[in-house]
Amino acid sequence: MATVAGPLKQTRLGISGRVGGWIFYGVPLVAFLVLILPRLVLNPGFFLQILVFGVTDGAVLALIALGYTMVYGIIELINFAHGDIFTLGGFIGVLIFSLIGIVPGKDLNLGFLTLFVVIGVMAVTMAINGGINVLIERVAYRPLRHQPRLAPLITAVGMSFILEGLMFIWKGPNFIQSPDLLPGGHFTVLAANVDYRSIVLIAAALVLVVLLTVFIERTKLGKAMRATAQDRDAAQLMGIDINRTISATFFIGAALAAAGGILYGFYLHNFRFDTGFITGLFAFTAAVLGGIGNIRGAALGALLIGLIRAFNDGYGRSEWSDVLIFAILVYVLVFRPTGLLGMQVPEK
Repeated sequence: MATVAGPLKQTRLGISGRVGGWIFYGVPLVAFLVLILPRLVLNPGFFLQILVFGVTDGAVLALIALGYTMVYGIIELINFAHGDIFTLGGFIGVLIFSLIGIVPGKDLNLGFLTLFVVIGVMAVTMAINGGINVLIERVAYRPLRHQPRLAPLITAVGMSFILEGLMFIWKGPNFIQSPDLLPGGHFTVLAANVDYRSIVLIAAALVLVVLLTVFIERTKLGKAMRATAQDRDAAQLMGIDINRTISATFFIGAALAAAGGILYGFYLHNFRFDTGFITGLFAFTAAVLGGIGNIRGAALGALLIGLIRAFNDGYGRSEWSDVLIFAILVYVLVFRPTGLLGMQVPEK
């Protein structure tokens, strides 16, 4: 057995090194030049249309992927329940909208006030969703923090099933509709229709990602998060409250996921209890692709995953999109485990 393990280990190190780097970047480049570039030349309008769809999809995935990458960067936990936190945020948003009289198909003609209503509901939803995620961390993950990594990982899978079950009991198996409060209409570029909804969604995601980056780099709590990610014990010796920092990480990740859930509802209009399962796996793949633990990497990976999915739906066969996304996950783990931008925390 040892005689087999040795060569396998050397092969693994080889393909994840310089050779793996050439393969990692070379294969996508060849695929783009052979499969995509000729179609861009033949029909630039259709290419631009797919590009808009891909960037919009990537914007939503970015808000979910940030939660994965933040939690992993702090406590090295892959929180598989995070996708369901995204769905829960959408459900809570729809509930709050209904409580103030905004339901699908009912036009209140609020005009400019619509913006403030949306921002207000989004803020309340983000706070509630963040609080629920902090409670989950306190009850389910914190007692297992010093246990072998498999224990909290299995717990995260269990929390995913629990959340899905609760949402199933709450809303049932059918799709629920979300009110559409994004501006209608579109403008045309090179025969491609660009919806104002896509522009608003992309802009909102970009603003949230920038605010998160500034928060992590400039604020005291953000610095505490980075210190905890680098060395938890040393951070504790320097007076950083580890429990408070980890709870804040879960809160922020769930708040961003809630924003993504509301925007997802505005854009696609409906979702159901298990929508976050597959969407969360896509977002996890995006975090791994960009470099899990890296904020900018998660956003970049989400953008690329959104584009890859859109181009496969447009130029290939849409039924293979899920297979392609998960093939990318395996591809990254084999040839470049650190992702495109790598982790920003040193190896412990």
